[in-house]
Amino acid sequence: MNEALVVIVRGVIAFFTMLIFSRALGKQQISQLTFFDYILGITIGSTASSLTTDLTSRAWPHWIGLLVWTVAVLLIQVVTIRWRYMSKYVDGEPTIVIMEGKIMEEAMKKMRYRMDDLFLQLRHNNIFDIMQVKYAILETDGRISILKKPEFQNPTLRDMNLPLNNAGIATELIYNGVVIEQNLGQLNHDRKWLEDELKKLNIGSPSEVFFMTLNPDGTLYTDKYADHLQSVTNISDYRGPY
Repeated sequence: MNEALVVIVRGVIAFFTMLIFSRALGKQQISQLTFFDYILGITIGSTASSLTTDLTSRAWPHWIGLLVWTVAVLLIQVVTIRWRYMSKYVDGEPTIVIMEGKIMEEAMKKMRYRMDDLFLQLRHNNIFDIMQVKYAILETDGRISILKKPEFQNPTLRDMNLPLNNAGIATELIYNGVVIEQNLGQLNHDRKWLEDELKKLNIGSPSEVFFMTLNPDGTLYTDKYADHLQSVTNISDYRGPY
């Protein structure tokens, strides 16, 4: 068989195998990516790559290797969910690197965490003065969670005795010119109500709308196809209304 055809066939097998296995593993590999998960991802990806391009060996050993690694990850997930001790051993534990405004040098040395890394994470959290920090915790995924000192925390509506508005999630009504009937029904609205709202906006048909949502406060966000705005590729080319 032609080598190019073999690579195509094996590539398709590897692609759908990775798709199925990644679905089986769930979202934990992305949402809570620890160093161990990172290594597992590289290994599985490397095995899939070998399945596609290594024509000196048969395909089935690579596929079995993918299956073994995927099953091993699934078992680890099940074990770490049921036994906290195993979870702490596999994923590690969060580590306090700043306590009561003081840097925990021994904890940082044990984690082999540098001051440059700490300051980088603080800047990512919009903190440029370490004196503002009361607690900083190094999470298992490498990010830092920060609690500011009370005098540097932003005031809330409750602190200012202002009325609290119930926040919610906007609901999509139209996407790409197509009305989402299911969402309309869940909001106890019908097609006539939507058409009336469109007429108020001088829009004759849902097909003219690229995206529309109904916000929790009852307002509508509408984005039409015809925005009459010049397309800008680079932010440096944009000239706003200054």
